[in-house]
Amino acid sequence: MTESTKNSLKHIIAVIALIIGVILIYVTFQSERSGSAGNSSMAYATILSIVPPVLAIVLALITKEVYSSLLAGIIVGALLYANGNLRIALETMLYDETGGLVSNVATEGHSGVLIFCGMLFMLVYILNQSGSAEAFGEWASGHVKTRTGAQLATILLGLLIFVDDGFNCMTVGSVMRPVTDREKISRAKLAYIIDSTAAPICIIAPISSWAAAVTTSVPEDMGINGFQMFIRLIPLNLYPLVTLLMLFLVVIFRLDYGPMAKYEKNAREGDLFTVPTGNEEAAPKSDGNGRVSNTVLPLLVLIGCSIWGMLGTGGFFEGAGLMEAFADCDAVKALVTGAFVALLFTFALYMMRGVMDFRSFMDCIPNGLKTMCGPMIILILAWNLSGITQLLGIGTYIHDLVEASAGGFQMFLPFIIFLISVGLSFASGTSWGTFTILIPIICVVFESNETMLMISMAACLSGSVCGDHCSPISDTTIMSSAGAGCDHLSHVVTQLPYALTAAGVSAVGFLLAGILGAIAGTGAALAATPVTFVLLVLVILGIRSWKPGNI
Repeated sequence: MTESTKNSLKHIIAVIALIIGVILIYVTFQSERSGSAGNSSMAYATILSIVPPVLAIVLALITKEVYSSLLAGIIVGALLYANGNLRIALETMLYDETGGLVSNVATEGHSGVLIFCGMLFMLVYILNQSGSAEAFGEWASGHVKTRTGAQLATILLGLLIFVDDGFNCMTVGSVMRPVTDREKISRAKLAYIIDSTAAPICIIAPISSWAAAVTTSVPEDMGINGFQMFIRLIPLNLYPLVTLLMLFLVVIFRLDYGPMAKYEKNAREGDLFTVPTGNEEAAPKSDGNGRVSNTVLPLLVLIGCSIWGMLGTGGFFEGAGLMEAFADCDAVKALVTGAFVALLFTFALYMMRGVMDFRSFMDCIPNGLKTMCGPMIILILAWNLSGITQLLGIGTYIHDLVEASAGGFQMFLPFIIFLISVGLSFASGTSWGTFTILIPIICVVFESNETMLMISMAACLSGSVCGDHCSPISDTTIMSSAGAGCDHLSHVVTQLPYALTAAGVSAVGFLLAGILGAIAGTGAALAATPVTFVLLVLVILGIRSWKPGNI
């Protein structure tokens, strides 16, 4: 049986399973209710609320086709929400304020993200077509002589762009692709490096949109300074710290395992993709006008204007403090403004220097936007599925789980909260949505126990980032694959073994932190962090000795 026949059979089996599932759900619920939805949905705040995202993820991994898988999850979720009523399900899918396709795209935040990504793709296409990216690649190749050096340079750039994860994904990808391509590093490996620095550095950086989101998630009536709490949580925020340390260890030890080993082997032989994306750009040919500054200056303007916009929307120029301004900023508005100004600056710079003629520059606008179509569709469908999942009361279901487990064994609760956060974030595809749901619950449960409050909140943030990191429907995962120019499911599959390794080590760390914190207080709990780092090093060395053939 040929590979194409096997793939066709997989698709047929998946479609048949989907149809049977929809029919069973329809028959079951249609006979029970005539169709009022909302909290009267039979699936509301039950284990059924996790079925739609789990179905979408399983189908995507089986069929290797993400669009239909996401749509399947949306359809099943809408039917569950509407108790099988097809009319209400259709209205929910398309127009509901929380879960509707139209409503999700129409929100200022989501439309802003799409516009920002679109303009950034235009800018990347212009840099490629002008030969500027090629010139930067040639310059970088003179300074980065090895595959290890190229990967370390990508990590360091990712650590420097800590203000926003989406901005990080797209900027690092556009800058480092020419460098990693020259060193024959697979696009999957580049996507992994981007994804493993984006959210992890943002969740431990005080000046970032993530710090603002965490700060505002702490209930005002709790008497807790959210920003100060965020700072205090950094040493206990194990998953981001473990992920960043693991990234350096993987690169330095040249450790490729799981599916990534195949992708890296192919890359060293000249195939950077293994699985084509359909948008592989031809290597741009320099016309002699390419300069390093033609790449660096537009990116500096992009970064500078974005940070300036964050300070401006946060009230810094009206007297607010630096930290307060970043905490109150409108990150989406700042990023859109920064991208727009960078495009205008690039146009003026290239026209003055004669890098491109007017028509060629204008042709790059629609052509650059075309490369955004695939990631844009995935983002929109992922938002749609996340909204449907919220309508099914997954937050309430998780709330009840946490409250039920908060009674007799508090020392194990950080470990449990970490696992719950991973599951919720993985299923919903949103880390922000996860910690926004769980932080108020944790504050109530541990109101009188500061040590367990800190450990549990750190576990919540770590689990949220971990689930987001693993989830194929997370916007950070989607933008990482887009920024790297990598097939999306290839990125998900190759990254998962690394993310699960970091997750397992972090889970042990939170188990230890909870026990030490319950017995001896906050100081003892902090000792779990270096112990977790040592455990990670031992695990990596164990994997390395188990696979000595890695290059």
